[in-house]
Amino acid sequence: MFTGIVEERGRVASVVPLGDAIRVTISARDVLGGTQHGDSIAVNGVCLTVVELSETSFSADVMQETLDRSSLNAASAGSQVNLERAARLDSRIGGHLVQGHVDGTGTVTAIEPSEHWTVMRFSLPDGLGRYVVEKGSITVDGVSLTVVDAAMDSFSVSLIPTTLQVTTLGDRRVGDHVNLEVDAIAKYVERLMEWRDA
Repeated sequence: MFTGIVEERGRVASVVPLGDAIRVTISARDVLGGTQHGDSIAVNGVCLTVVELSETSFSADVMQETLDRSSLNAASAGSQVNLERAARLDSRIGGHLVQGHVDGTGTVTAIEPSEHWTVMRFSLPDGLGRYVVEKGSITVDGVSLTVVDAAMDSFSVSLIPTTLQVTTLGDRRVGDHVNLEVDAIAKYVERLMEWRDA
């Protein structure tokens, strides 16, 4: 479980094909503190398990299901990624409860800068629009954000300068793909209503 508060930007050092998976090695600094083999680190919002660890990097295996559902299928050496260690039960939750289970990818469709913030709009893949509500929470590339407005096929968020500086969202351009995770509570409520009506 994560909070969507990015701790640092890492850099993809290498991507090694493993047939139906890849092993990605990421250079990092802050998230390595206290990290051990088997720990979870969110990479652009994708929960990955540390399988190798050094003083300057960690490696994780990414299976086909994750490659099919996330933008990690386009990871390459030099790419910058948002990193967050798993949340601790005794710490503050600055964002919202994030599982690290990407629901799909969206595309940046518009960027509107202003003096003190930037509005970004993203497309939504089919089927996710019903989980996104105005002033609700959504995770974009591992960043916990508040929805400004929501349509069935898109949504927008307002980003403060700090978010643009410390996450990869500041580098995003129109047409770029991003990982999306909707608020899990909405999915659970929907499932419970289905069982009630069955």
